[in-house]
Amino acid sequence: MTQAITVRGLSKLFRVHHAWRPHTVHEAMTHGFRGMAPTETFWALRDIDLDVSPGAALGLIGDNGAGKSTLLRLLGGVGLPDAGTIRISGRIGALLDLGAGFHGDLTGRENVMIGGVLNGLSRQQVRREFASIVEFAGLEDSIDNPLRTFSTGMKMRLAFSVATVVEPEVLLVDEILGVGDVAFQHKCAQRIEDLRARGSTLVVCSHDAGTIREICDEALWLEKGVVRAAGPAADVMQAYEEATLPDE
Repeated sequence: MTQAITVRGLSKLFRVHHAWRPHTVHEAMTHGFRGMAPTETFWALRDIDLDVSPGAALGLIGDNGAGKSTLLRLLGGVGLPDAGTIRISGRIGALLDLGAGFHGDLTGRENVMIGGVLNGLSRQQVRREFASIVEFAGLEDSIDNPLRTFSTGMKMRLAFSVATVVEPEVLLVDEILGVGDVAFQHKCAQRIEDLRARGSTLVVCSHDAGTIREICDEALWLEKGVVRAAGPAADVMQAYEEATLPDE
């Protein structure tokens, strides 16, 4: 059976530089090349192996800094690994940084066009789906206003609507169910369930244990960039909570 996602030996190294290092050739020529070398390095991910079946939902869990968002970003093509391979079958929809690519001086309508193209749609497809995007976001009365006049919640709703209208084969989600008010969170959850019902594969990063248990079949527990445990979501979440929650 062909996997929707296959990861082998995935590793990512980050380098930390001096805050005062030169950022341009002119600065380097003027002030010298001292500080160009990194002050330290650390592995955000080490030797990650992962298989996700088509239509499955995988939850990524772990403390802050465990490597969850780094793994999601690499899966979404944001950055390159320092070692290992990633193979994904099908079109990817990534909800990693809602509103990335949006511009405050453009209208909501113009940002929908830009966001749709960035998510892999043609201009014709964006025009065809435009009404449903705006309706889902609940922004019919504001869509022609500059984005800078939108509240944070309005921007998030618009970004979510644009990103999920493409009905991707693989959907990558980073803490998305905290978007907007309670009513819109319910709409987000329902849309994700609809995508899953149509066969989309889901990888979700969340600190919400209820979310992982409710929508995920499997879970991967990362700790300091390595896999601590993997398996059925309920079992992995129980092990994570027993190891991290304080004793009563």
